[in-house]
Amino acid sequence: MDLVARTTERRARSDYTGGVYGSMLAASVVIGAGGLGSFPRLQLVLLLLVTGVVFWFAHVHAQLFGTRLAQQPLDRRVVWQVCRDEWPIVNAAVPPAVAVAVSPLLGLDLAGTVWLALSVAVAGQVGWSVAAARRAGASAGMVAGTAAVNLLLGLLIVVFKILVTH
Repeated sequence: MDLVARTTERRARSDYTGGVYGSMLAASVVIGAGGLGSFPRLQLVLLLLVTGVVFWFAHVHAQLFGTRLAQQPLDRRVVWQVCRDEWPIVNAAVPPAVAVAVSPLLGLDLAGTVWLALSVAVAGQVGWSVAAARRAGASAGMVAGTAAVNLLLGLLIVVFKILVTH
């Protein structure tokens, strides 16, 4: 297989949709947990990570038994490939969880912690979308467009946070 074919195949396998989705999921978890009142930071860190893993597993299951099974027999290689392809969902939960974990070092109270984690999740959402667009070879305008759309979606989540807590 020549270099162009390998590069094209690698790009096709590098789907960051799960990262964008996982970042939106993490932001939603932060909003839900932040609206409940006082809670330990460790609980939010675990909630973010466990939710990411559960949704990753759900996506793997859906891919394997919803789409792939109808198209090809399952073998270990296919299962591992799907697990890897969907892993960005879990990766996207890590930065907001780390933000929560380090927030005491920054002197943040719980409200500040929630805003920091939400900001990190939205930034991740935009970052994942830009990475996906660049990996796909999109033009600079398309990269900017996807960043703007994902920033708008993230800001809608922030507006929802404001409406829920006020």
